[in-house]
Amino acid sequence: MAFKKKVEEKVMDLDASMQGTMSFKEPVNLRINGNFDGNLDTRGNLTIGTTAMVEADIVGDNIIVGGKVKGRITAKERLTLLPSAIVQGDIFPARLNVAEGAVLEGTCSMLHDFLNAQELARYLEVDMNSILEWANSGKLPGQREGEDWRFDRKAIDSWVASNKIEK
Repeated sequence: MAFKKKVEEKVMDLDASMQGTMSFKEPVNLRINGNFDGNLDTRGNLTIGTTAMVEADIVGDNIIVGGKVKGRITAKERLTLLPSAIVQGDIFPARLNVAEGAVLEGTCSMLHDFLNAQELARYLEVDMNSILEWANSGKLPGQREGEDWRFDRKAIDSWVASNKIEK
């Protein structure tokens, strides 16, 4: 008889008002139903509930917005805006689902599998000189194409997850 090991699901449900920085290195299912003010850096799934009011810069894998968000959203895998979503700020999704009725007041720039140095500087929120210095010294995974650099987003995400970034 074969037994399958049950994968432990890490769930965090916030119904309170909070402020600060929340950062997760391991995947978690995070749901915010209250108020949050600060920065969110998540792995796994983040759901902003229909009653939530969030003022934050958000970076995550799969993000679902049903409430109000003011700030920048970077979704490395998918961003879903539900009919009740109100987003004020710029979004950077790899894939985007927008339901009828959702409101976006800002710009949308799709994440590509490959980034140039300027796009990578915006993606990592560091200055362009740091990107070029890291790339030229071999600290940053990338390919040189003539005078320009080309960076694989998945390799960059792995590099950042391994804590090799020095801001």
